[in-house]
Amino acid sequence: MTVLVAVTLAVWALTFVIPSGVYDRDAEGDPVQGTYHHEFAPGGLTHRVGDLFLAPVNGLYGVRDQKTGEVAPDAVGALYGSAGVFLFVLAIGAFITVVFATGALDRGIERLAHRLRDRGALLIAGVMIVFSLLGTVEGFAEETLGFYGLLVPLMLALGYDRMVATGTIILGAGIGVLASTVNPFATGVASSAAGISLGDGIVLRFAMWVVLTGVTIGYVVRYASRVRADPGRSLVGFREGDRELAAQAVEPPELTGLQKGVLVMVALVFAFMIFSVIPWASALSGKADATPYTWELGWSFAQLAALFIVAAVLVGLVARLGEQKLSATVVQGAADFIAPALVIVLARGVTVIMTNAKVIDTVLHAVEGAVSGTPPVAFAILVYVVNLPLAFLIPSTSGHATLAMPILAPLAEFADVSRAVVVTAWQAASGWMNLWVPTTAVVVGGVSLAKVGYDRYLRFVWPLLLMLAVLICGFVALGAALT
Repeated sequence: MTVLVAVTLAVWALTFVIPSGVYDRDAEGDPVQGTYHHEFAPGGLTHRVGDLFLAPVNGLYGVRDQKTGEVAPDAVGALYGSAGVFLFVLAIGAFITVVFATGALDRGIERLAHRLRDRGALLIAGVMIVFSLLGTVEGFAEETLGFYGLLVPLMLALGYDRMVATGTIILGAGIGVLASTVNPFATGVASSAAGISLGDGIVLRFAMWVVLTGVTIGYVVRYASRVRADPGRSLVGFREGDRELAAQAVEPPELTGLQKGVLVMVALVFAFMIFSVIPWASALSGKADATPYTWELGWSFAQLAALFIVAAVLVGLVARLGEQKLSATVVQGAADFIAPALVIVLARGVTVIMTNAKVIDTVLHAVEGAVSGTPPVAFAILVYVVNLPLAFLIPSTSGHATLAMPILAPLAEFADVSRAVVVTAWQAASGWMNLWVPTTAVVVGGVSLAKVGYDRYLRFVWPLLLMLAVLICGFVALGAALT
């Protein structure tokens, strides 16, 4: 949030320096290449100060005037703020919190780990697949911090070191977020900011998730096998008391019938979400303008927010949380997710300032010449590379997406690349950085809980990072080539 406040002030100051101008737009609202022209922004200094003051408000529920194109809370036109995404984040926060309150998800993962305890490689693969699946559909990341107390003793008991547990947890969930398919905090927010459906590009992202998850699992299993065969090859060694800690890996209680029911409901909710957002006619026919099937839902954030609110209540009823606890948990879940929701609002406020000052199209025009001559494959890779330093400064995927997409998405039109490919390249850059940067609590908190040392973790993970970067560039290049 501090970074975004600084960005807001910096961008506002730059609007006094950057010339204002606009593109002509086509019927779909996309900029028409070669039509940029200067156009003065309305209002003087007082008006600009008002835009700065109202930036967070406009970022939430600002409306774009249908005549002037200016965004204001009391304008008449189309909603420009991120109210839909804001409510969606709170709704899914309530749902996730209710699920964790039942203990079903934690217990399910614990039971899986214990059941595979005698088959080390299968245990690592099984836990990483579950974490990766949760990461790709709902951004499972910070929640992994609660599993070190379980997996560290378990891995030590199997003859592995603490780095194996660290890699299993951080890389398992992180690779799922990197290759998000319908993750609302990454793909969802970015797709909304890019003006496309959450389901656009899901085939490429799914293939990317399968391949990258497989490569990452193979990398961790290979290291684990080497350490088990020769403990001297461990990057972190073994601490005093590790043998005693290994003895603490006890069997967790069995899943109750209610907890099994909750897990089934969670699977059904996310499966239905995926079904509801995919443009099936386009996906199956390969034609972007295909007529939707009659059974397609075509849901967006409004419907998905309602889905997760209803699902949170149903899960609470099935788990018999009781009216008082269920109500409190829903409220607490929304409260816990207010931070990422506010980040989205602040980032959208920056875009509003640029929109009202009419400098967004000026920025687009500044790079139009370079992009228009860039092959689609090179452009897709460039989007990935450009977003790496941004992801370091803004580790919040939702804030990064809301800030970057209004600029990146229209550029895709000039490079003749699908906006879905831009979303995929952006989220891959964000996810790749969040596998190792010290600005994310998942990494720093994880290595601290596992007691492995951040420098040792970097030594462990850097060869994998290089492999993933090459594969990501290959996937986004393929997506651009097939556009």
